[in-house]
Amino acid sequence: NRRRHLRRAARHCDGPRHLRLKNTVIFGGVNQHSQVETLKRGVDVLVATPGRLLDLWNQGFINLSQIEIFVLDEADRMLDMGFVHDVKKVLTKLPAKRQTLFFSATMPPEIQSLANSILHNPEKVSVTPVSSTADTITQWLYFVEKQNKRSLLTHILKDNAIERALVFTRTKHGADRVVKDLHKEGVSAEAIHGNKSQNARQRALSNFKNHTTRILVATDIAARGIDVDDLTHVINYELPEIPETYVHRIGRTGRAGANGISFSFCEAEETADLKDIHKLIGKNIPVQDQHPWHTTFTQIMSRPAPGQNRQQRPPRNNGQQHSQPGNRRPQPVKHGGSGTDKRKTARREF
Repeated sequence: NRRRHLRRAARHCDGPRHLRLKNTVIFGGVNQHSQVETLKRGVDVLVATPGRLLDLWNQGFINLSQIEIFVLDEADRMLDMGFVHDVKKVLTKLPAKRQTLFFSATMPPEIQSLANSILHNPEKVSVTPVSSTADTITQWLYFVEKQNKRSLLTHILKDNAIERALVFTRTKHGADRVVKDLHKEGVSAEAIHGNKSQNARQRALSNFKNHTTRILVATDIAARGIDVDDLTHVINYELPEIPETYVHRIGRTGRAGANGISFSFCEAEETADLKDIHKLIGKNIPVQDQHPWHTTFTQIMSRPAPGQNRQQRPPRNNGQQHSQPGNRRPQPVKHGGSGTDKRKTARREF
């Protein structure tokens, strides 16, 4: 969680012993007294959350005018957690002449804009993302119309062999909507995302780990740091727009040589995202067509321009998107099968 991350960062700031650097950590949610006393003794390196930093600055306990190096870590998570406005306030307290280091796992438009506003002619360092999926993870792809995803998820979760599952959505509101739908079906579920308080997120994760909650629905950024032993199933309710995120998502299962299973739902407007995922992992995800809502898509839909709603996404080459809903009777679906159970399909797999 946030506090553990801060303490870990502080440990890395100790530096060589001969430098004798003094550092401390400050964060909200606890009494400020011990933090203030440490600050009064002076520190060389301060690791802080934006809210508590501003709070102590407003009280006169912190002077930022002599800062030489400013590090903004996990910038995209700051955005997701609603801390960006506080970060911008902190920036106004810093001297104009400073070195700034900016770290972010992803670079959505809002984060790129923030980087452009605080960095001057920066050197950019990119780490090559992981592109391979573990052989221990059995992957399945479900083509389904958007309006049928809810029914498909409920259908899959009727399999009692799925004791726990981590479900991913693209948005915080989407996560809440999935939880609400599952509750209506009598399935225990909780959401974890940036609009939830720290205590609510920690409680949801604890309930999931101890099997009190069967389904944990998460956004990608909020799911960072989630480490659940023996997690057998990951479900992509919505495909990620960044293909590397797919690898990270399903990598939550199948760890340490254990077997894992991932299910990915793909609607018409996600076929371009699916194509990018297939290109990254170097293979096509096998299609599971034995479910009542199976459909096929004959065109690959383009991603929307920045600021454009996904529902407004135009097809590539001005083509028309067509779908052919499955007209078969519902068939039982086996969700715990091994790779030898994968069915071959004659239809096009994007």
